[in-house]
Amino acid sequence: MAEPTTPVPPEPLTATPESATVHTPESLSAPASCVPASSVPAPTTPAPRPVRYLSLFSHFEFRSLFLAHLLSLLGVVVSEIALTVLVYELTGSPLLSALTFALGFLPYVLGGTLLSGIADRYPARRVLVVCDLVCAGCVGVMVFPGTPVGGLLVLRCLVAAVSPVFSGTRMATLADILGDGERYVLGRSLLRIVSQGSVLIGFGAGGLLLAVLSPRGAITITVGTFLCSALLLRFGTKKRPARSRGEGESGGGLLRDSLVGARLVLGSRRLRALMLLFWVPAGFVVVPVALAAPYADVIGAGPGALGLLMCAMPVGHIVAELYAGAALSPRTRSRLVLPVAALCLLPLLGYAVTPGLPWAVLALTLAGVGGAYVIGLDQWFVEALPEELRGRGMTLLTAGLMTIQGVGMALAGLAAEFLPVPLVVTGAGALGTLVTLLLIAEVRRTADRPDVPKSETLRTGI
Repeated sequence: MAEPTTPVPPEPLTATPESATVHTPESLSAPASCVPASSVPAPTTPAPRPVRYLSLFSHFEFRSLFLAHLLSLLGVVVSEIALTVLVYELTGSPLLSALTFALGFLPYVLGGTLLSGIADRYPARRVLVVCDLVCAGCVGVMVFPGTPVGGLLVLRCLVAAVSPVFSGTRMATLADILGDGERYVLGRSLLRIVSQGSVLIGFGAGGLLLAVLSPRGAITITVGTFLCSALLLRFGTKKRPARSRGEGESGGGLLRDSLVGARLVLGSRRLRALMLLFWVPAGFVVVPVALAAPYADVIGAGPGALGLLMCAMPVGHIVAELYAGAALSPRTRSRLVLPVAALCLLPLLGYAVTPGLPWAVLALTLAGVGGAYVIGLDQWFVEALPEELRGRGMTLLTAGLMTIQGVGMALAGLAAEFLPVPLVVTGAGALGTLVTLLLIAEVRRTADRPDVPKSETLRTGI
């Protein structure tokens, strides 16, 4: 932080005889405007305090939101692992076990589209607490021994459908807490870093829990994480009114609000271009992760190599985003968005030579580093998104991101059935770079013509 500059004191009032000036009555009564500007000390303004990651934790509401985010994430990841193992134990079917994990992605598009209106229609704190309680209730029913496999899968879908509403509302609330500027950008960055890290920690914690507990026992613990998250949000965040019409007012139901919000957000050329720049590179960059196991087999690496291949990209992203948030100015991060987005998938082209484990890990790490362009893109998106649409816009952004990644994983597996794994990853890098360049051109074109929905359109939906 730059300290305030101390003003230089004026020259002493004493003077040598040679320089002494005789003051006449006229000079003593002269107006201030006649005093030479150079003799008046220039006022100094303290330099603005730079925002740092740690400074965010001085805000009580952010601490509560951060801890709730961490607990919810760990609950989701651990319950996913435990439920996958439980379904396999009950059925012995690899297909149903894999389907259990895949169901974490598929309902996102429905929940994010049909339920997004909840994020703006109801007070944010109530939405967040209810979402956590719904997840706790669903996971609690999974614990009962009599719950059939079909019921477990339905409950898994319910948790996944609630997740985009929770995530979108949380991101909109983050802007309410920290504002729309640099504090919001770093706050969202920190939550994203925690999301990346929670996957690594959650898989490890889930493995340890399953080593000492049954799958149902591990699931029971996640009930507590969701309940603790609900308590933190209820008593650690302020009550704020809904952004759009109150739930008791006329003007259409929840489904209509959700669909109108989706149409307005996706109908804006600027917002659509920014959302696609979030989604498309993410849909291609998951290809080598989805094919990590078959690629480890291709290069003859052992089971330990799979862990390295799975962890390399999240580690690269975490390190790069921490650096960008802590060391780069907002202006620099903004200027790097498009160049880094254009380059982020190029490391996947290294798979064309079927690299060994060290080089493959390096390529994945660099791809993760390239993903840090989103820290600057966050600011562009929140600036372009009207406040009345903030909850629905953030929910759609989350839902689309998860859906695109799920589709990318599925298509990668399908392609690998017919083509060599290295060729599939290389093709993803090449095609993804081409599509990203087209998106970048669209983002540039819309920069000077941000056709965001106007207030009257938001009220009427037309």
